[in-house]
Amino acid sequence: MPKFDFISKFFSKLQTKIPDIEIPTLTKNEGLKFYNTLSGKKENFVPIRAGKVGMYTCGPTVYSTPHLGNLRTMIFADFLKRTLQYNGFKVKHVMNITDVGHLTGDRDMGEDKMEMEAKKEHKTAWEIAEHYTNIFKKNLEDLNILPASILCKATEHIAEQIAMIEELERRDYTYRTNDGIYFDTSKISDYTKLSHQNLEALKEGARVEKNDEKKNPTDFALWKFSPHATSKEEKRQMEWQSPWGIGFPGWHIECSAMSMRYLGEQFDIHSGATDLINIHHTNEIAQSEAATSKKPWVKYWMHGAFLNMSEGKKMSKSAGHDVSLDNTFTKKKISPLVFRFAALNTHYRKPMEWNDDIVETAKNGFDNFIRRVRALGNKIGDVDKNLKQQFTQSINDDLNMSQALAITNEVFKSEIDDEDKLATVLDFDKVLGLELDKIVSEKPAVNKIPENINKLLSNRQSARKTKNWVEADNIRDELLKHGWEVKDTADGQKVTKM
Repeated sequence: MPKFDFISKFFSKLQTKIPDIEIPTLTKNEGLKFYNTLSGKKENFVPIRAGKVGMYTCGPTVYSTPHLGNLRTMIFADFLKRTLQYNGFKVKHVMNITDVGHLTGDRDMGEDKMEMEAKKEHKTAWEIAEHYTNIFKKNLEDLNILPASILCKATEHIAEQIAMIEELERRDYTYRTNDGIYFDTSKISDYTKLSHQNLEALKEGARVEKNDEKKNPTDFALWKFSPHATSKEEKRQMEWQSPWGIGFPGWHIECSAMSMRYLGEQFDIHSGATDLINIHHTNEIAQSEAATSKKPWVKYWMHGAFLNMSEGKKMSKSAGHDVSLDNTFTKKKISPLVFRFAALNTHYRKPMEWNDDIVETAKNGFDNFIRRVRALGNKIGDVDKNLKQQFTQSINDDLNMSQALAITNEVFKSEIDDEDKLATVLDFDKVLGLELDKIVSEKPAVNKIPENINKLLSNRQSARKTKNWVEADNIRDELLKHGWEVKDTADGQKVTKM
């Protein structure tokens, strides 16, 4: 078969200039290791191009407000990107917005989630997509998640998806049924190399549609035909002309086409949640490597674990879990960064439990952390090299963020000067992302000390004079509850409003 450049083909269709492709230069970043789902082990990170990383993150299907489980995945991806940047890499990060084609059943069953929500809310599918995309963007901003280099919508890349399906058709990987164009997974010898599932057991247990014409239960739709509407209400709102008739793209083809549109036929890292491994990411690999003959399509697959409710069940919209950032934090006047702080304490590959008690614990931990930063003042010195080395080793060990946070807490206890402590924690915050620079730049407010606070201060001073240290510490804690922090100096007690 003659060499065929799939990327060049669909770019030429769009009359878009192709950038020059760099010759891959493999370089090893000593000490930087990530767990690769594809191999099932930690691997040294070796980028395709020296000093540069191409990274794709599966974004949301924008038919509802993201829940905290969705956002935990975004925080994990942000820790990953920040760690790469901290190590000196230039990261090109692409994230998708799925605004068409994701059906209620991941194996091409059911109704399009966008169309379904549009009927429920009596809006157009386009209005639903815009509304929930804006909420998602606001959530990312509130969590101090760095924006993607490119945020791409599936509905704005239909031409790329059609071109990729045409190439798969040319290579004889597709077939037609009464409801769409499907990918023949039997032609992929290593179809389960990411999921490591037993294919025969998968075939036996797979759910298939009634009167299904699929050749194999694992085959998936590349293009779905619009149904013949019998009334105005039943007609799809999102549909396009294609070589196969009016319809819409399948869910999986979107990510393959868009990632290659911006990152090329091969790139470094693909991230997402663990529930995408068995179907979505497995199908992405199959169609992408079939279309390009490039293996591996992606070098490193990284997946974040679920956020579980207190009863041990995965947080999900289908289960009716309405645990959004707004409901859990903003409306209760709790900083959304408390959730980011909580995410630091559990490794991204481990399930994270969530309930009201954990929210309270995370809030107290975050508030205490911020108080310690404020107590360092605002004079910035030099980053401590030894502590930085320990911090870097932690984040470079497959994003061991809990260890990195522990080392950050050790900075406060260390014997270095306060200005060097501040410089060091600000440097670490390039990865932690807790917006410590804003805290440092805040101007101290001039506050009149209330009478009840003055009384507590007087009682504490008396306790210290009689060396009643337990009582003095109890009063200090009481002051903290009222939002006042007291420090003992050579000039006596100094109290600050937090």
